[in-house]
Amino acid sequence: MTDKTQPVHVVLVTGPSGAGRTTAINALEDAGFESIDNMPLSLAPRLFEQPGLSRPMALGLDTRNRDFSTAQMMDTIATLSANPSLTLEVLYLDCSEDVLIRRFSETRRRHHLSPDGAALAGIQLDLDLMQPARVRANVLIDTTQLSPHDLRAEVTRYFAPDKGNPMAISVQSFSYKRGTPRGIDMMFDCRFLRNPYWDETLRAEDGRNPKVQAYMAEDSNFPAFKQKVLDLIDLVIPA
Repeated sequence: MTDKTQPVHVVLVTGPSGAGRTTAINALEDAGFESIDNMPLSLAPRLFEQPGLSRPMALGLDTRNRDFSTAQMMDTIATLSANPSLTLEVLYLDCSEDVLIRRFSETRRRHHLSPDGAALAGIQLDLDLMQPARVRANVLIDTTQLSPHDLRAEVTRYFAPDKGNPMAISVQSFSYKRGTPRGIDMMFDCRFLRNPYWDETLRAEDGRNPKVQAYMAEDSNFPAFKQKVLDLIDLVIPA
């Protein structure tokens, strides 16, 4: 938990619609931030009127906020910046017009600032309204050439380099006659290896038992198979 005597770290995530705000907020949430998206701007300062916040916070602000105006947004930023109990950073996600148009086209969504017209008109108005926040930003990330994976990595690098939750890896064993597990990324058929089930002294044990491990290691195919699996994992996981 955050020391209550220390200022609360607050990141305002903003930028034009389609630039990756949801991805950035999710990355911050995974890094331990409490996130609130698209709340009315007038309510943002009230979140911090009561003491006792124990987690850093990520607030999503853009032209989709219910009471949005450029002046209101900048007033909100100024009010939070002046609060001595907070350490405020503004993260602005930028993106080129061409890529924003392509992203809206791919998702087949109408732009909220141009619901009855071409997306370009809404995108241009969005960029214009957000320009003061862009100038005010502590951190500016151009997402034009970034994949969602790349953006997550950039956000984590800036705001939680030592606090990101490590990747969770689940290893399961299963029986083909009962069907394969759901939601798996890699599956290896190990039926060519020695099966400890046929050793009555090991039948009730599992792979955590050193005797089972020794039994499997005696299979001449095991060392090569293990190494190839590890080599594949070493290649895939960092990517």
